[in-house]
Amino acid sequence: MSLQKINLRNSVLILMIIAAAATRLINVNHLAGWANFTPVGAIALFGGAYFSDKWKAYLIPLVTLFISDIVLDYIYFGKFMLFYDDALMVYICYALMVLIGSYIKKVNVPNVVLGALVSVLIHWLITDEPWLRGTLFPLYPKSFYGYGEALVAAIPYEKNMLLGNLIFSAILFGGFELAKRRYTFLRTDKKIAI
Repeated sequence: MSLQKINLRNSVLILMIIAAAATRLINVNHLAGWANFTPVGAIALFGGAYFSDKWKAYLIPLVTLFISDIVLDYIYFGKFMLFYDDALMVYICYALMVLIGSYIKKVNVPNVVLGALVSVLIHWLITDEPWLRGTLFPLYPKSFYGYGEALVAAIPYEKNMLLGNLIFSAILFGGFELAKRRYTFLRTDKKIAI
């Protein structure tokens, strides 16, 4: 594959990630019951699955999410914040989601759904963990009981994250796979089946 085709392919991937991240700016959190319904997990899976350079697979989705976090913090809190409490734990989760995406070698519905499920499980177990987090959930004690309480309280949010992962993964993965059929420069494998 020529360098020009690789650059065009990467440009399309980056634009898709930016477009998905921009949907975070739509204020659906004011609608009761929709908090955590975002494209964030799907973006991480998508980047991990499609960028052939591992550094791009991590850098582009995480930087895009970081920038959208800064914008959202400004919109909601009226000030620029580079990092918020628990940002490290959240970004570790998204880096792990990129890793999960990198294991999706064959893009099909079962593999993408499994990636979306595992991503939510990782997010649920890590971001509700009481010992390493900052003040994201100060209502729960730093004990196994408090961890259990936090996990139970997070179920509605993780359900929304799963819905977001599934819907945005269908859009991102499905859209890119359809585009690959029409535009050959998006393909990485030039082998012809005989």
